[in-house]
Amino acid sequence: MNNNSLSDLTPVFFLQTFILELMHASEQQGQKHCEQLIEHIAKTAGCFFEETYREAAHKVEWLDKESYIELILGLKNNIGGKFSLVSSNPDCITVSNSSCPFGDRVTNFPELCRMTSSVFGGIAARNFGYAKVEIKQSIARQDGLCEVCVYTNPNAAKDHPGMEYTDTTPVKEMQDINELHSRIEQSMQQIWRKQSKLPAKTHQPPAIIAKSPTMQKILQAIEVIAPTQATVLIQGQTGVGKELIARAIHAMSDRCDKPFIPINCGAIPESLIESALFGHEKGAFTGAIEVHQGYFERAEGGTLFLDEVDSLSPAAQTRLLRVLQEGELERVGGKQTLTVDLRIISATNNNLEELVSQESFRNDLYYRINVVRLSIPPLAERPEDLPYLVQLIVQRLSKKYNKEVESVSREVMQKIRAYPWPGNVRELENILERSILFATGKEMTELDLPLPAATKNIQQWKDIKEQALAKAEQAFLENALKQHRGDVKKIAEDMEITSRAVYSKLKKYGVNLAEYRGV
Repeated sequence: MNNNSLSDLTPVFFLQTFILELMHASEQQGQKHCEQLIEHIAKTAGCFFEETYREAAHKVEWLDKESYIELILGLKNNIGGKFSLVSSNPDCITVSNSSCPFGDRVTNFPELCRMTSSVFGGIAARNFGYAKVEIKQSIARQDGLCEVCVYTNPNAAKDHPGMEYTDTTPVKEMQDINELHSRIEQSMQQIWRKQSKLPAKTHQPPAIIAKSPTMQKILQAIEVIAPTQATVLIQGQTGVGKELIARAIHAMSDRCDKPFIPINCGAIPESLIESALFGHEKGAFTGAIEVHQGYFERAEGGTLFLDEVDSLSPAAQTRLLRVLQEGELERVGGKQTLTVDLRIISATNNNLEELVSQESFRNDLYYRINVVRLSIPPLAERPEDLPYLVQLIVQRLSKKYNKEVESVSREVMQKIRAYPWPGNVRELENILERSILFATGKEMTELDLPLPAATKNIQQWKDIKEQALAKAEQAFLENALKQHRGDVKKIAEDMEITSRAVYSKLKKYGVNLAEYRGV
């Protein structure tokens, strides 16, 4: 608070300071998250402000332009702003401001302009059906004043930059996602509580982190496909959580009271895979001293999760195809046809289309298991999820090892954000587990993160990048020379450079133009 004493503290100043400090904390989770947080708070608060104004002004119907202007000017000026109306017409309302409610420190957080945009835009869209907010000038950007245009006609707004809002606001969508997330996790944890025989300290309930847009789309897809009988193919790198998604589909399905059997096909020797999956009769082979029920029979009525399905032998693929087509199987060495009722969810970290083209995976089986495909993004493409994953993992590990660690320091979070995580969530769990063993206190301040062996300094990285670009450019140039038979003018048009620049590049790469002319 610097020059302000506690006696000078007002509710408005307290809230201003609180928001600014919230921005500091949010920085740890990235710029995008920071802006999304501001936008979400502003839109939700905007609903409250509008309702408060309606009650005070006894407004029941949609707000007209005059009431809207009164609301937004009063709202901003009551918290320390100096907003005034510049102009108003049927298509656009323009207001200006000479004093930011957040004071001079707003220049550190220009994202706070999103708050004005979202409050103004959200209220306008709810009452006029559409709004686009253009912040022409901003004190946060050191323009000296703020000038905000609120367009309520999409045709008038078309050629102007800004954030668009409609009467279907993202606030409702976010609430729906959160409710869906809760339903999925509750269903998974309900099954876990029924089936888990291990102590909760070492075996903790499943949880999905879905703050990123891609993972939220996965949740929405789960809700749609879970109640159906469709087979599902889950694709994603090792360690992204494919089994967790399969468990979520099972938990949200009508089969949730029946078994969920996860199988890693790649971990079973090829000579045993058919017996493991489909069972065998007594005497089917040496050592088969009794009848063995395979995983398909044990998953009766429930869900069978086949991880690394691409590792199945040709014979096992044929048997799997029959189960999918007919709902029937025969045990190895048996003659009796058994009917099975179960859902099959498959997963792979390879490109199945490529394996089909190489004839190492059956084409007809591929289409049977791929009725619905879910692609789980790698952790590097889910930056919004990282801080929440870290928090969840740290809390669980702290409980497991009787530690007091509750969070990680800002420096540790920065390292986590900078690392590419080739091993995805599994690698993150491993690194945090290793680090938490040596952590003391309530905050993890050190991260046992191995630097890649091939780490280069900045100059070396620039050299590598330049070499890669030069190689690509040379290849393109040579292909263009062949295609146009050495016609420099046409090559220049293709490369969108001058003919002189083409000659310069030919010299740079030691390419003899005469060799391509007349080819």
